Amino acid sequence: MTDTTAGLLQLGVLLLALAVAYKPLGDHMARVFTSDRHLRVERGVYAAARVDPDSEQNWGTYARGVLGFSFVSILFLYLLQRIQPWLPMDFGRGAVEPSMAFNTAVSFVTNTNWQSYVPETVLGHSVQLVGLTVQNFVSAAVGLAVAIALIRGFTRSRTDRLGNFWVDLVRGVVRILLPLSFVFAIVLVALGVVMSLRSGVDYTTLDGAGHTSALAPAASQEAIKELGTNGGGIFNANSAHPFENPSAWTNLLEIFLLLVIPVSLTRTFGTLVGDRRQGTVLLAVMGTIWAGMLAVLWWAETHPNGPAALVAGASTEGKEVRFGIAGSALFANSTTGTSTGAVNSTHDSLSGLGGGTAMLNMLFGEMTPGGVGTGMYSILVMAIIAVFLAGLMVGRTPEYLGKKLGRREVTAAAIVLLAMPTVLLVGAGIAAVHPGTAAALNNSGAHGLSEILYAYASASNNNGSAFAGITVTSDWFQSSLGLCMLFGRLIPIIAVLCLAGSLAAQRKTPATAGTLPTTGPLFVGLLSGTVVLVAALTFVPALALGPIAEALA
Repeated sequence: MTDTTAGLLQLGVLLLALAVAYKPLGDHMARVFTSDRHLRVERGVYAAARVDPDSEQNWGTYARGVLGFSFVSILFLYLLQRIQPWLPMDFGRGAVEPSMAFNTAVSFVTNTNWQSYVPETVLGHSVQLVGLTVQNFVSAAVGLAVAIALIRGFTRSRTDRLGNFWVDLVRGVVRILLPLSFVFAIVLVALGVVMSLRSGVDYTTLDGAGHTSALAPAASQEAIKELGTNGGGIFNANSAHPFENPSAWTNLLEIFLLLVIPVSLTRTFGTLVGDRRQGTVLLAVMGTIWAGMLAVLWWAETHPNGPAALVAGASTEGKEVRFGIAGSALFANSTTGTSTGAVNSTHDSLSGLGGGTAMLNMLFGEMTPGGVGTGMYSILVMAIIAVFLAGLMVGRTPEYLGKKLGRREVTAAAIVLLAMPTVLLVGAGIAAVHPGTAAALNNSGAHGLSEILYAYASASNNNGSAFAGITVTSDWFQSSLGLCMLFGRLIPIIAVLCLAGSLAAQRKTPATAGTLPTTGPLFVGLLSGTVVLVAALTFVPALALGPIAEALA
């Protein structure tokens, strides 16, 4: 069997698995967020937190809940790292230095999971389990809650209520993320992923030399790391490490996990708005762009232009033999098309075109299919922009799902649209001229600029993957990347909730003969074109100096 055939078989199995999970998981999530019943464990959480689960919130209160929960989580995780020497299972690794602790706390709370440290030598198991793993669950649930609030904005009329943030948060964790993570953690253990509370195992090689391999509770974290589109590895090599991802089967399963919730949320959306064709259209846009980017990345890695790669016949540097080019390209495309950021190969070793494709996935705004919740609200915002542009062309007041898109709605959508590029380009621009940046780069020229762009694109889009050729342990990088993660996460969330509140306050407008249809191929093309056009107009000048120049060299 050729490598191409094996890769196509993997792709076919992945698509089949997603198709099988699409309806049951999508409908289950719709039931979770519309049920009037509270589970006993949920009531216990509400009682402990003194939350009335039957009360609902306006968009401002909902947003304050998100912000308050996020900032308290950052403070808790920061302090947990600073007091590590006094925690059990610290293995003598000491307190995490302040700038690194700040960066890590912001990273995991914002669902970025950017890691500027070596996990197996810096963090003990207590911080990993009590701090990072908990944030893997709740940060994903926050994104899911915000997406559901926006959907309620479309489904409700003449009200200022969007639901209860605390109820949505708890239900996302208890009814969706925890059960799925529990099941798939067991599956990963059965497939060979390590699960141990020991710090390491000693062994002797054939030449008599003694060595120690780090151990960790990898399987439990690996499941939610992918399922919650988090991405932070419990080992430095992330999903390229054989203890996290030992075989082609675990590789395929992990790709499935990082895609399944964002994909199935389109079914949830269609179910909640009462027209499943609306969800199908969003899925078609996500799938079309994802497939197109996969084709480009796969082709780029099998048709290299560097001398060493030409001799090898493909771009094999930085890739694990057990996954091959197909498995590596599929993982890289999926992890950057979502907000996961986990890696099973070294993205810094991708070809110029391949690395540029991975970067462009993030620059689309993480909506192909995007992270848990974040992909859904991002593509809905882009749908509003597309409908607005179509309305301008025909001279009609734009409407989407029965809601008129006026100044307030379009302004909120524009803020979401502009927040990420502003944070990214300002951060990358300052970094490019910062005196310490040259020493942090392993490469000069176009690839060096690509490393800077990729780092700030990853942080601003809450992805977390990196071109490993840039060293970001200085206080400047720790602080600037941390702020990019924070602003790139919270500014869009506030604007999305404002948009949801404005939509919910409107009455439903019946469709007329002049209403733009949003359930057919025409809208798929319009929305896909808007996504690509916005990214192109915003980032092509920067990309031309980095990955495009490198690919043409």
